Amino acid sequence: MRIILILTLAVVTVQAQNPEEFLNEINLPEGFKIEVFASNIENARSLEKGPDGVVFLGNRGGGKVYALVDKDLDGKADNTYVLAEGLNQPNGVAFRNGDLYIGEISRISVMRDIVNHLVDPPKMETIRDDFPTESHHGAKHIAFGPDGKLYVPVGAPCNICLEEDERFASIMRMNADGTELELFASGIRNTVGLAWHPQTKELWFTDNGRDWLGDNKPNDELNHAPRQGMHFGYPFCHNGDLPDPKFGDQRDCAEFEPPVQKLLPHIAPLGLTFLEKDAFPESYRSSVFIAEHGSWNRTTPIGYRVSRVELIDGKAVTYEAFADGWLQGSKRLGRPVDVLELNDGSLLVSDDHANCVYRITYTK
Repeated sequence: MRIILILTLAVVTVQAQNPEEFLNEINLPEGFKIEVFASNIENARSLEKGPDGVVFLGNRGGGKVYALVDKDLDGKADNTYVLAEGLNQPNGVAFRNGDLYIGEISRISVMRDIVNHLVDPPKMETIRDDFPTESHHGAKHIAFGPDGKLYVPVGAPCNICLEEDERFASIMRMNADGTELELFASGIRNTVGLAWHPQTKELWFTDNGRDWLGDNKPNDELNHAPRQGMHFGYPFCHNGDLPDPKFGDQRDCAEFEPPVQKLLPHIAPLGLTFLEKDAFPESYRSSVFIAEHGSWNRTTPIGYRVSRVELIDGKAVTYEAFADGWLQGSKRLGRPVDVLELNDGSLLVSDDHANCVYRITYTK
């Protein structure tokens, strides 16, 4: 039997306020602007792009899936539709060939021809319902890869453990109809963000490091998986070079794939995206943007921002804040969850604390 203790620390959390009231606190590079795309969206989590003007949004705590519709393409959602409710942490959403796929803790479902049925959503069809039922690190960020397969992470059901079930601490993939489920990558404690490089078509993902090794270790990770079968170290090794106190004597860190970039410790990196359009300056187009949800058990909180990792030939050359200010001392105004580039090149950022979605643009 596994007993999980959850400790409540003295981190100041203010009641979510109207995000319009604190937008002037958000810092961006010169020329960039942040606005509210949609507000009053309970527990706004994973973002997915549909046809022009339609954005799908997952939800973890409230059990709902949304569609946000910007009918006039003016950068603000005109309508919000609840497509489903009463689900088991439907964090993950993925859109393909007119259909919306929804990832719950143990089930993947689909809503057919969703864009034509926003007002009268179709019945959900179950694709698979045999994923692990553990809710600890069970929230899923699902996404279709360039190979047409649906990628489904399965987090470790603990802070640190070695499970016999090889599905835990992995990224799996399957056909759109749920067949041919297989392991793609292993040794991944908890990823809630997947993205494919627009040129190489290779998978990149974030990973949340373990807790209770102190404020400054291990680092969270940005990883690159260009092929199937790679192992990224968990639970034996963290951030490429830190043996785990409990499991590190069983395997050597040299056996595993190191991160492309060590991120700050305990910042909980979630969604990530590459840019494919040319709306941002050219210097930003070789970058990956990461939503850092923010630390929950660090003495001094960090994260609560969108960071940028600049890449050259697949190697990280800089790691810095792109948008920050959601953390004001020990007071948090918001917690970024996911990032998504729209067809006009603007960048959406979801926030499950301020219950909204922001839109970041650049004025030349």
